[in-house]
Amino acid sequence: MKAVERAKLVRSLRQESRRLRMLVLVIGFFLVTLTFVVVTKPDALLFNRKQPRPPPFLLRAGTSLGILRLDGTTGRNLVPVNGRLSVDQAPRSLLIRQRVDADADADAAARSADTLAAVDTKVVEDDNAAEEANANARAASEDEKRVLTSEPDQGKKAEQATASELLGGEDKDSTKDLQEGHQEHQEHKVTLPTVSNYTIHDATEDGDNGKQEVPVFTFPWCFGGPPDVADGKTEAEIKLAKDVDQSNGGDRSHQTALDNMDWNKPLCDFSNFRANVCEMRGNIRIHPNGSSVMYMEPPGSKRNEQWKVKPYPRKGDELCLGQITEVTVQSSNVAPECTKYHDVPAVIFSLTGYTGNLFHDFTDVLVPLFTTASEFNGEVQFLITNMAIWWTRKYGVVFEKLTKYPLIDFDKDNEVHCFKHAIVGLHAYMEFTIDPLKAPHNYSMVDFNRFMRRTYSLPRDAVTALGEIPKTKPRLLIISRQRTRMFLNLKEIVAMAEEIGYEVVVEEANVNSNVAHFAKVVNSVDVMMGVHGAGLTNCAFLPHGAILIQIVPWGALDGICRIDFGYPAEQMGLRYKHYSIGVHESSLTDQYPLDHEIFKNPLAFHKNGFEFVRQTFMDTQNVRLDCNRFRPVLLEALDQLNQ
Repeated sequence: MKAVERAKLVRSLRQESRRLRMLVLVIGFFLVTLTFVVVTKPDALLFNRKQPRPPPFLLRAGTSLGILRLDGTTGRNLVPVNGRLSVDQAPRSLLIRQRVDADADADAAARSADTLAAVDTKVVEDDNAAEEANANARAASEDEKRVLTSEPDQGKKAEQATASELLGGEDKDSTKDLQEGHQEHQEHKVTLPTVSNYTIHDATEDGDNGKQEVPVFTFPWCFGGPPDVADGKTEAEIKLAKDVDQSNGGDRSHQTALDNMDWNKPLCDFSNFRANVCEMRGNIRIHPNGSSVMYMEPPGSKRNEQWKVKPYPRKGDELCLGQITEVTVQSSNVAPECTKYHDVPAVIFSLTGYTGNLFHDFTDVLVPLFTTASEFNGEVQFLITNMAIWWTRKYGVVFEKLTKYPLIDFDKDNEVHCFKHAIVGLHAYMEFTIDPLKAPHNYSMVDFNRFMRRTYSLPRDAVTALGEIPKTKPRLLIISRQRTRMFLNLKEIVAMAEEIGYEVVVEEANVNSNVAHFAKVVNSVDVMMGVHGAGLTNCAFLPHGAILIQIVPWGALDGICRIDFGYPAEQMGLRYKHYSIGVHESSLTDQYPLDHEIFKNPLAFHKNGFEFVRQTFMDTQNVRLDCNRFRPVLLEALDQLNQ
């Protein structure tokens, strides 16, 4: 009986021995795996994040790095001061740390090996963290049960210790703040951008080893970024963005347009007194055949807008706008399918209106078009209603500078064009001017003046002071006219100017003038003068610091003349002179007696409207300039050129 019991006991002990050996093998395998993870990827336990391989220049030999922070909330750059960060700069996102040790000359070979190891494992290792992990592993092997029961606590303590070390030994409150910030962003995954998107600055750090260069990197959130980070957006706006993303099959090519979109802003702005402008970002479909621009609403959006726009900057001028094609801008959930996709913004505008008159060519189209489209550096598609082919050819060089793409005739196109960004109408302000406080990128008339000189490859950017070039006379350009507001004594004016010391050039500007040729003539002179009219628009080609002299006809026209050319010239960086003729210099004395109301109270005629004023004082008046009275103006211009 005892032999049987002994046999049973032996079999039982053998089974228990097998179980114990199996348990030891399992626990041993687990400990080996845990030790390998802790040694090779200590940051994985600390942050529970997948860390992609850092760029090679982070690991290059001889580079000392402090703390490198990727801040998902603000994107700020953090530069360690004496190896430490202040409490308010405690990192709340990815921390990549490499030991700073400029004195380790004896360990150079070891550091090189560590660097190669870091490349293979795609992380920058922390020597101290690795040593702590090894110590924890050895302690675990001595007491298996304690390891299995207390592993979470040990991981938590290791995380606290490493965080405290990274903060440079700050107090417990600082560590607590770090833990709370880390927990707040624990769910966010981080994707490092490519090297080409790093913004690298040079900084210096004072320490025991002298000054060390510490590269600081800015990581933009344009490569996937933390999901659902809403920089001020409401939950509803985030939901709309998600819905749009889903409706596009996960295509995030429109994401930039969505991020830049003001969700509470109406599609169109009708507050400007000169022009109505609509601007949209998102899923936009333009159907020229239906004269419509449709902004596709995301699912759940309550936006319901419809606007009627005539994209020509003469708001309120029904005579002019009566010829302009009306474009309907609306938000919608239904739209025709796209037949052509564009990766650049669209700008829709009209060319009919008053174009053909040089002044209106500039004030109604060229200046507003520059203001609206210049920011895109040619990466913009123009869609033109009421297309005038001759006009686009006349200013072809300007279009070539503003867009790299063929012009689309809005009225004859049958495609359904899809854009991510579209502008209907042109930004326009006062006549022939740009308001830098309202214009995109604070563009001004100085920028437009420079743009026109470069567009036509004009050689002079600024006038030179007299005397710098020996035996060179200042050049005076007189803009002559052949139908109205003519100089009746042009030869006398030329002789007087030459007597003073000018080299005089006389040119006529009309609709048939070659723009490139006239631009070169204007750019070659120092002073330009002419009676109020479209020809003075050529001042846009004058070099910076040149002088414009406007001869104002009789009829209380000073205000109109200053608005049309005086203020624009000054805003372009030109020096402006205003000469109002007297009664005896006007040809109206040949039509009316000197005691007529037209001479006694010309301002009264303005009550009848601009058309009456134009017919009375502009279309039927010529100028006989009093050379003795005008002579001081030219002399003063000479003095200014000497300055």
